[in-house]
Amino acid sequence: MPGLRVEGLRVAFGEMSVLDGLDLTVAPGERVAVLGPSGCGKSTLLRTIAGLQAPVNGLVLLDDDDVTDRPPEHRGIGLLFQRPVLYPHRDVAGNLALGLPRGLKRDERKRRIASALVEVGLEGFEARDVTTLSGGEGQRVALARALLAEPRALLLDEPFSALDGTLRRRLVETTAAVLQERSLPAVHVTHDPDEAEAFADRVFHMEGGRLTQRL
Repeated sequence: MPGLRVEGLRVAFGEMSVLDGLDLTVAPGERVAVLGPSGCGKSTLLRTIAGLQAPVNGLVLLDDDDVTDRPPEHRGIGLLFQRPVLYPHRDVAGNLALGLPRGLKRDERKRRIASALVEVGLEGFEARDVTTLSGGEGQRVALARALLAEPRALLLDEPFSALDGTLRRRLVETTAAVLQERSLPAVHVTHDPDEAEAFADRVFHMEGGRLTQRL
């Protein structure tokens, strides 16, 4: 089926298997959350899907396209981290421009950046100094930049964990709505069961290198 699929994924560090024949299917527009303690392999799963970690066995497929052996930049997968990676010498527009394909004319670049900011609720932020942004605003800029690259799937490595209360809930809701609107499959890892339930259509628990769906 189209979307994101992981089949029989095994990742080992030395003699220790971190992922052990793991399977996961995420449909277009579906959001999946993965819960589990530190060190259980949640981030390793994201790194392997993104192409930052090579598996011993298994497949990673996007829309039935085998990307297992492709480098990260050729997979079409976006990745959001716990803290937004923004460049302080560039304003918001300059940071967002890094997500755009090369060769676009200036007017088209401006149009896409403005549209991306509206999508994440930051209309008019183009000239803002990124060092003045709140944590939530910084994550919205990081989300907008990831979306400008037109990914086929999005991976989220606890991007909401540094935020508190209402701001955290608002960003969870915004991100979920944008992913659904774009029909992007998404995998979100977290320690927080409440956040997982609020964000995801399905929630899994990782144990022994495999996933079990929470009912």
